[in-house]
Amino acid sequence: MPGAPLTSPAGPVDVEGSRDRWRRVLLADPLALAGLAIIGTLVVAAILGPLIAPYPEQGQGSTNVPERMLPPSALHLLGTDQLGRDVLSRIIIGARPAFGVAILVVGLAILIGVPLGAIAGYRRGRIDAVIMRATDLTLAFPPLLLAMAIVAALGPGLEHAALALAIAWWPWYTRLARASAISLRERPFIEAARSIGLADSRIIFGHIVPNSISPIIVQATIDVGTVILAAGSLAFIGLGARAPEADWGLMVAEGRTVILDQWWIPTFPGLAIFIVVLGFNLVGDALRDLLDPRGGR
Repeated sequence: MPGAPLTSPAGPVDVEGSRDRWRRVLLADPLALAGLAIIGTLVVAAILGPLIAPYPEQGQGSTNVPERMLPPSALHLLGTDQLGRDVLSRIIIGARPAFGVAILVVGLAILIGVPLGAIAGYRRGRIDAVIMRATDLTLAFPPLLLAMAIVAALGPGLEHAALALAIAWWPWYTRLARASAISLRERPFIEAARSIGLADSRIIFGHIVPNSISPIIVQATIDVGTVILAAGSLAFIGLGARAPEADWGLMVAEGRTVILDQWWIPTFPGLAIFIVVLGFNLVGDALRDLLDPRGGR
């Protein structure tokens, strides 16, 4: 219910106190601050990319052959590529598809995996067995390899890459939600909900899922960066974004043949992927420490 206090196994949650603790812990951790700064920069670039890119037309694919493969300079801070396009503009414009695909993949994985895991952990029995066998079957394949197979079947493209990664990612959230549901199903507040006749669906989605959210938040934060890396990997091997779209993995692939002479072409997009993945991992680690009740903070 909107506006109602959050509940936990121990009772109502002090929302204001929780927010204060989040601010204290995150702002006191320089690594977390660095991660937040990186994520904030990514979000700004994703939203305002065409407005802040030095050469937005080149960032979106327009060529400028007379200025091809220029080294970093005052005119082009990160140099230009084989078609004369400003590398910095391409990186800024490429932030939107990178971040958008990552949010879409993680969102779909949560929407699929969390309800299935909560249902399996709460109901147990045959339903649990069916859901977990499907989960184990999907997990038998490495996520990137499974995504590659799906994209190869559907055809290359950013949309197909996002769909393939979501299919490969949902089992991790199913396992997380199931483990939480198993630990919660015998708690007194769940027993009380059953004793007053609440339907299983209301118990699962009104009590089990909200009280399983902490590990899911941590996993989702880290996974956004991991999905950006995976999407870049698919683009690198020709199964993700296609030219002339600005994509960090595609930019690395296009520049790999000239890395010894025009090192800036693949290096800076690769650094963008590295820094963004690092930022999400730093924030994910801080959230794990914050949300882990056994942590030392």
